[in-house]
Amino acid sequence: MSHKLDIQDIDEITHNVRRIRLTKPEGYEFTPGQATEVAVDRDGWRDEKRPFTFTSLSSDPWLEFVIKIYPDHEGVTEQIGQLAKGDALIIGDPWGTIEYKGEGTFLAGGAGVTPFIAILRDLHNKGKIGKNQLIFSNKTDQDIILKEEFEAILGDQFINVITQEKPSDNHIFLDGVIDKEFLKSHIEDFTQAFYVCGPEPFNDSIMDTLKALGASPDSLVFEE
Repeated sequence: MSHKLDIQDIDEITHNVRRIRLTKPEGYEFTPGQATEVAVDRDGWRDEKRPFTFTSLSSDPWLEFVIKIYPDHEGVTEQIGQLAKGDALIIGDPWGTIEYKGEGTFLAGGAGVTPFIAILRDLHNKGKIGKNQLIFSNKTDQDIILKEEFEAILGDQFINVITQEKPSDNHIFLDGVIDKEFLKSHIEDFTQAFYVCGPEPFNDSIMDTLKALGASPDSLVFEE
């Protein structure tokens, strides 16, 4: 079933990421980590559906998405980047992608953090952050999505990794990719759950490295 929903609000949260809040259909429910197909309510774009994860919680009075805009792709996100309050998006029913399966380490690359936002917000609201930690890799400080919120929710369990900027007190500089040595220095227990989401090369590299360090394939949670 599809729903045409008006945009209540749009905020720019980084130079190329928008937070969009929509009116919420009565009775529309989902679980943290779930996604839906989204299309722009414009001629020529209504059948161009793309998956986006809800960043709001089911208890919120709105639906929220955090979406990275790629203007050079001339695609759906470019169109979304042109929208304003009062425009509309078309969404479908929710479906499962990443599901919380217990305390562990979340590893995100760039906009791949979006499936984790609602999960971590939900855990925080319930007082159940526990030992969960987030290792979040970005090219520069300007690219970090919801940095202040992650710091507030996770404290020292938010590990902010930057790969293309000079070292500073605000982040861990890593010249290259998150590798075996980095993971060994920041993770004590490789029997815990691991949640992985980012560009495909990031996902493949992280999951191969985690398995090499002893993580069970059954403990790896990722988008399929």
